[in-house]
Amino acid sequence: MGKYVIKRILLILLTAFIILSITYILIQCLPLNEPRGSVTARISFWNQQVDLGYYEVVDPAYAFTHPGSYDVHIFDGSNDYYYRALPIMTRYFAWLRNIFTRWDWGTSTSISVGRSAIEIIMIRLPASMRLNIISIVVAVPLGILLGVVAALKKNTWVDNVISTAVMVFISVPSFVLISFLLIWLSYSTGWLPSQWPSVEDVAANPILGFTGYIIPVMALSFGSIAGFARYTRAELCEVMSSEFLLLARTKGLTKRQAVTRHALRNSMVPIVPMIISQFIGILSGSMILERLYGIPGIGSLFVNALTGSDYSVVMVDMAIYTLIGLAATLIVDLSYGIVDPRIKMGAVK
Repeated sequence: MGKYVIKRILLILLTAFIILSITYILIQCLPLNEPRGSVTARISFWNQQVDLGYYEVVDPAYAFTHPGSYDVHIFDGSNDYYYRALPIMTRYFAWLRNIFTRWDWGTSTSISVGRSAIEIIMIRLPASMRLNIISIVVAVPLGILLGVVAALKKNTWVDNVISTAVMVFISVPSFVLISFLLIWLSYSTGWLPSQWPSVEDVAANPILGFTGYIIPVMALSFGSIAGFARYTRAELCEVMSSEFLLLARTKGLTKRQAVTRHALRNSMVPIVPMIISQFIGILSGSMILERLYGIPGIGSLFVNALTGSDYSVVMVDMAIYTLIGLAATLIVDLSYGIVDPRIKMGAVK
């Protein structure tokens, strides 16, 4: 098992390296994005890019006689400054060197000009993680409970109602659902805030710290609850019709004992890994939702960075999503062995 985990971790790192390398090279093919701000701040930014190995200074006299020899021109009122981008692969290797030697992923050009991209991500990451963890904690027990009830009441009106609700909520995207919830619970009734409360608002009214989570958690949870309910019902119905469960009943176990001791445990084998996969799905799906509700997380940051062409922030955000997604695949595989000890991941036949 230990060798299998180490091998998978190395493969995850290699895969992440390849994905991020290709992404960086493709992003560098996009049009140049000049930072916003004062002339002094822009000159400082481009001098920093020169120090990091991405650009080089062009002599003003040469640039004046060769108009196509530079990419950036800044005039501060008395002096001209010219900068030229180095070849893409030169920038790529400089980017790798800066990451491994300085842990420098670049600086923001539009989100927060001149600020470290990794610092911006680390500030935003906790909000997204809290939101998604709360959503999955709410979705898992409710979804499994509804799935168990539907399976035990198979082909009754209870099963039909749950199955219909499941199909509805699976079909509705989270951003459509949050729009409906905002209209109903915020604009029409005024029961809940229509935007994510600020730190100042929460300090003045701590209850907002709780109520602010209700609408986004509901929007993210309903689809997951429906997914868990559907899979739990399907797996439990299949297990309950299996021969080993009939054998357990013939040995004197009641229906409740047979279901709780045998059926539920066996049906959880495919459900538990799904919990981890669903968390990744929620994390990706919260991008638009965070932007709609004004949540200061990495999802809305990713959208803002893309629209603002803040390539350094986009790269760090991509790295976070890539590593979380790849790490989840390993956790999913290991969870099979936790749920059912008979499954040995990486075992040699």
